[in-house]
Amino acid sequence: MIVIRPCKGFDELQACVDLQVEVWGYCEGDVIPRRAFLVAQKIGGQVLGAFDTESGPGTAAQMIGFALALPGVKTGSKSETGLPESYLHSHMLAVKEAYRNQSIGRRLKLAQREEALARGINTIEWTFDPLEIKNAFLNIHKLGAIVRTYEENFYGASSSRLQGGLQTDRLVAEWRLDSARVVAAIEGAGGKQTEESGKEWVTSIRVPAEIYAWKADEQLRPLAAKVQAENRLLFQKAFESGLVVKGFTRDERGDGIFYLA
Repeated sequence: MIVIRPCKGFDELQACVDLQVEVWGYCEGDVIPRRAFLVAQKIGGQVLGAFDTESGPGTAAQMIGFALALPGVKTGSKSETGLPESYLHSHMLAVKEAYRNQSIGRRLKLAQREEALARGINTIEWTFDPLEIKNAFLNIHKLGAIVRTYEENFYGASSSRLQGGLQTDRLVAEWRLDSARVVAAIEGAGGKQTEESGKEWVTSIRVPAEIYAWKADEQLRPLAAKVQAENRLLFQKAFESGLVVKGFTRDERGDGIFYLA
């Protein structure tokens, strides 16, 4: 049984630190320390954990995933009260390898949404790698986020093995928590949006299914870098013209396809 709840105490916050290393293989300089998780909790952020309560007889619940969000303020926009709009930046989400493909990441995001709405926060944003097909499918198709910003080499050099030595380009997911689009995606009503609305898309951007193998193989990595560079230009040009990513699907090959309108 997997339970999602706020993390408590130093031991659980340290488990978040340890899980970073396990999932991404970060070096010490890239790891977010325990005290940063503690501060995030104290200043209005979120540190939510996913716990396996049946990890073994006589054992304590095991943390198998977490989500970290930091509070932020939109300086260029104002809320209905006339004050700058507050939001949450979901900086990090990790799930142990043995527990992936069980919707735990989605459950963590939904728990973030529920907690934020309870506090009157209507927006959560986060960045994700444009080459990560599974993340894009979750963020856009399953959660209903949109994308209209491309950040080139956002974090600079990264020690994460998942980055495959490539630049840390990122898309910015915008999640309007109480919007009709998000509600429809969460309830499953957005499942046919790509097929039924195909004629509405202005353009699409494709990520080949082989991208994971290319990133992991030093000899094939130039192929991944080529896709990154080509798609970077496509996204930048599309966003400059006012287009927004509103759809994502995977074809029969496993390629990921971003749809923009």
